[in-house]
Amino acid sequence: MLDLFISAFVTLFVVIDPPGCAPIYAGLTSGATARQATSMAARACVIAALILVGFALFGEALLGALHIELNSFRIAGGIMLFVIALDMVFEKRTQRREERAEKIKLTPEVEDVSVFPMAMPMIAGPGSIATIMLLMARAEGTEATLAILGAMLAVLLLTFAALAAAGPLMKLLGTRVEAVITRLLGVLLAALAAQYVVDGVKVVLG
Repeated sequence: MLDLFISAFVTLFVVIDPPGCAPIYAGLTSGATARQATSMAARACVIAALILVGFALFGEALLGALHIELNSFRIAGGIMLFVIALDMVFEKRTQRREERAEKIKLTPEVEDVSVFPMAMPMIAGPGSIATIMLLMARAEGTEATLAILGAMLAVLLLTFAALAAAGPLMKLLGTRVEAVITRLLGVLLAALAAQYVVDGVKVVLG
């Protein structure tokens, strides 16, 4: 179970990318007080957790209702994660997040960023939804399910910590260090995504 927990934790950490979310959140909440920023960070993580738990528990039933085989989803999810990994390595993901953040900042009536864009799509986006469903597909038994959900909650707690400390954290790390971390995580995610595709193809061709 420990191996499954670690695998799920690393995968979700790389996909959700708390270090990458922190500078975007710092920019979005630049006009908010520390208390308001912390409150919005907590709300964003709770909403994201509800979305991810929903897909974790009922995602397979949804696939069944749509007549989609699990291995087809595994291959498609792996390709999707690989594209995300390429974006991370070449910093296109960060650029898109920053552009989205600027659009939100230019809309004066939007103050609470906890639901959009933080909870969805930055934290509980297509990549993390696909990942939690792929991980749950590997879970056999209650203990495995709890291990994956525990890993997800641990990543979300770290995400909350990164968002809550976003301002000071960005001053401490700087943009160059954040860019290096994002690229390293992107390489790791590319390898994990390739493994998902290989596993799915093996079953289909086997």
